[in-house]
Amino acid sequence: MARILITSALPYINGIKHLGNLVGSQLPADLYARFQRGMGNEVLFLCATDEHGTPAELAAAKADKPVAEYCAEMHEVQAKIAQGFGLSFDHFGRSSSTANHELTQHFAGKLAEAGLISEVADRQIYSHADGRFLPDRYVEGTCPRCDYDRARGDQCEECTKQLDPTELINPRSAISGSTDLEVRETKHLFLRQSLMRDQLDAWIDSKTDWPVLTTSIAKKWLHDGDGLQDRGITRDLDWGIEVKKGDEPWEGMEGKVFYVWFDAPIEYIACAKEWAEANGKADSEWERWWRTDKGADDVRYVQFMGKDNVPFHTLSFPATLLGSGEPWKMVDHLKSFNYLNYDGGQFSTSLGRGVFMDQALAILPSDYWRWWLLSHAPESSDSEFTWENFQQSVNKDLADVLGNFVSRITKFCRSKFGEEVPAGGAFGEQEEALIADLTTRVRAYETHMEAMDVRKSAQELRAIWVAGNEYLQSAAPWSTFKTDPEQAAAQVRLGLNLIRLYAVLSAPFIPSASDSMMAALNSDDWAWPTDVAAFLNALPAGHAFSVPDVLFAKISDEQREEWQASFAGKRD
Repeated sequence: MARILITSALPYINGIKHLGNLVGSQLPADLYARFQRGMGNEVLFLCATDEHGTPAELAAAKADKPVAEYCAEMHEVQAKIAQGFGLSFDHFGRSSSTANHELTQHFAGKLAEAGLISEVADRQIYSHADGRFLPDRYVEGTCPRCDYDRARGDQCEECTKQLDPTELINPRSAISGSTDLEVRETKHLFLRQSLMRDQLDAWIDSKTDWPVLTTSIAKKWLHDGDGLQDRGITRDLDWGIEVKKGDEPWEGMEGKVFYVWFDAPIEYIACAKEWAEANGKADSEWERWWRTDKGADDVRYVQFMGKDNVPFHTLSFPATLLGSGEPWKMVDHLKSFNYLNYDGGQFSTSLGRGVFMDQALAILPSDYWRWWLLSHAPESSDSEFTWENFQQSVNKDLADVLGNFVSRITKFCRSKFGEEVPAGGAFGEQEEALIADLTTRVRAYETHMEAMDVRKSAQELRAIWVAGNEYLQSAAPWSTFKTDPEQAAAQVRLGLNLIRLYAVLSAPFIPSASDSMMAALNSDDWAWPTDVAAFLNALPAGHAFSVPDVLFAKISDEQREEWQASFAGKRD
């Protein structure tokens, strides 16, 4: 039994996320976690809300609430929505946890001991209109490299260049829009990650199975221009983790907090500690996942995230772990995703454009969204959500292929043999050919899932559904029954066993529908089909079942048009 540690990029606390955020990290991570559990492996799947930094402060101010209260409330909201989408986290933590405070301060102390933190008199943007220093992400302007006019002070989303806010052309406050800005001196701590460039470069080179998207972004940050730069890890903010060296005060850093991008990845480790504490486990339980001197040397660690998060997870966070000099588990595979766009443009929170996670659940069950998003995951390039494509995929894949098969076979069996698996005759050549084909396809499906090729996995799963439909159409038990009831019974028996196969294989993609299929079959045996032939003979004659409700209702043109108008957002 393998041990798999899975983390998903942490969603910001400042509001409910849209479908693009979901498919860029949490949903494919859940797919992989469910698959690995189904294969019988030991899995620890962790995520948390990212609660520090200016986004949290501004969102709390807008809601007219203390920031700690706002974060606590939004954590509950995001946890409930994640549950609604069937995200099977073993723990959904908070970066504001005591565990993360302690671990972040611990790492800072270790890095300081290793000579990897320096105090720098930094030049930072001060906004007179806002009456405050502006963190990097809250300075916007034109990128000096590609001329993108909405580049942020930490990174240009267009060309991914790492930036300092003072480099921006025509800078403005992202809070107020004011251009009345001044560069002032303030002292901050910097992570001297430039000293670790060669070590990081060699480590990245060792990851030969990483997606091209991941390694290309990491290499660009390492080698473009002046190469990897030292990175500020403190900010002049009220909300965050106090700057300390372990338990000791850090002289000259009073009133400052650690930068959110320093403490947020450390929450992956803290989240495991929270998980252990919440479940009454000893420290040794979380350490066996994270410390190679405590048993984590046999763990496979996989991260999921959008491409904008890649630089921090391939460079800054690894620099923190390696630089500490302690035996922390490093990531083995980093699965990154491009962006999901919305119906001819981009998702926009400010314009109310696009479908957000709570809205999606309000109009359709989670499996409809899970299937479309995963089967159209933006792996090799950006992808686009359109209502026409969504309607077509739901109606053809879920309703016409999977749902129709389950309905036809169970209703036919009830009408001719009653609500139990019929005895009947032995399987013939046609059935044996189907079993051979499905054996090949199931092995291919496993290979794609193991490789985290999300779209290919979905395509193979759909092909498995289609194979059952084609068999049913060709075998035509409704016709066979007229001349050979025994053979018809064998065909139906295979069809009922196929439903269980579909339930088990489909559970990572559409868990609620899979639960419904298993409930209809009166089965709780989720064993993986290592032997497909034996699996398709597992439900014995006389085993009771029931005809389930419609698994997936089709989306009408009227519904599609209504939703398309509703989520178009405000127009200028």
